[in-house]
Amino acid sequence: MMQVVNTQDVSKPIRDIAYETLKQAIITGELPAGYRIVETVFANKLHISRTPLREAFRKLELDGLVSCEVRRGVIVRAFTIEDIEEIYGIRNALMMLLMPSIIRNVTDDDYRELEGILANMDISEREADSAALAVQNRQFHRKIEQISNKKRILRVIDSQEEYIMRFSALAIASVVRRTSAHQEHHLMLDYLKARDQQKLVDLMQRHLEESKNVCLKAVEGHVGNVDRDPS
Repeated sequence: MMQVVNTQDVSKPIRDIAYETLKQAIITGELPAGYRIVETVFANKLHISRTPLREAFRKLELDGLVSCEVRRGVIVRAFTIEDIEEIYGIRNALMMLLMPSIIRNVTDDDYRELEGILANMDISEREADSAALAVQNRQFHRKIEQISNKKRILRVIDSQEEYIMRFSALAIASVVRRTSAHQEHHLMLDYLKARDQQKLVDLMQRHLEESKNVCLKAVEGHVGNVDRDPS
């Protein structure tokens, strides 16, 4: 549930806090595609004036998360095929850049932490708990990324974190993909322990590509006629 904007927080402008609040609600699906954001309603709900809310809408429109339409107002956009292709393309390319450092830096402590995450994933997999598995999946991949210690690349990945979480949840919701992806996570750890960079690279590329394809099918299934960016 969206939180009331804390106007006492002087560390950020109110428009930025409103933007982040609405962005999170859109990414997580709390405000679904096609939802009309009524300015007066949300200004009251967030306890802010209309001016910072309009500025937040403009930023969301630049992100491609909403469209401002004549007579309809501010409408939450569906994720497009282009959005998914671009986010996964960025993530895949950056992961390949991280691989040599991951193989070089990985330690016994890293193995133990990844084994712990996988143990929790085993439980979620058996219980078919896709919500828990989505969170644990991101913990597992995030841990692998952090082993690289490539701070600049990690900051770029961080900037896409909310999208990655949303797309991951869509992919993991597929029962078939959930099972195969979980098996691949165990293989990733095996290849890490063996410090076999080529096998890990090949598996990670396949893993991310298949997740992207499942996500595309999920979006097409939910949205029907997918909203393509006319530009």
